Amino acid sequence: MKKRIVIIDYGLGNLHSVFRGLERAGAAPTITADPEAIAAADGIVLPGVGAFREGMEMLGGLAQTVLSAANERPLLGICLGMQMLMDSSEEHGVHRGLGLVAGDVKRFVPAAGEKVPHMGWNTIHVDPATPLFDGLREEEYVYFVHSYYAAAAPDYTIASTTYIHPFSSAVKSGLTYGVQFHPEKSGAVGLKILENFIERIC
Repeated sequence: MKKRIVIIDYGLGNLHSVFRGLERAGAAPTITADPEAIAAADGIVLPGVGAFREGMEMLGGLAQTVLSAANERPLLGICLGMQMLMDSSEEHGVHRGLGLVAGDVKRFVPAAGEKVPHMGWNTIHVDPATPLFDGLREEEYVYFVHSYYAAAAPDYTIASTTYIHPFSSAVKSGLTYGVQFHPEKSGAVGLKILENFIERIC
């Protein structure tokens, strides 16, 4: 039986590309804002594209649903969805996140020859012992689009990337995972990561 993966619909995010990615990875995904459906899922995906404050405001009352479900269900945050897992963000002022992963979200300071946003393919250096990266090499290429980065505590960082400086490109705390890059846009590597989330974590 295919795993029931819920994609949280809070009004922001590339919902349909994430939906298609999860379908290709072998899941039975659903896009919903229904707390009961979220609580009953085998796994939860929190996508997101845009600004942190807007994301948290749009999530609204669903934030408590996410926090409760994360105690019992695997959760994967993607891009802004990963940043929202953190304690706080300095994007357009300081704003509180969900606090599921220790660390804060900070803005890239442009450096000579390196533009912000960080956009395009870059390497991740992964912890191969992490189930999310099972079957991958210690260094892989994935696709990024972001102007802010997660400065997660080392104990929660399961992949790192260097752009201007090193940052946490994937994080883990308990059953909660987050990836700054877009697995649904990262070809075979991204598909493998989604497959691992579905089959090895959920």
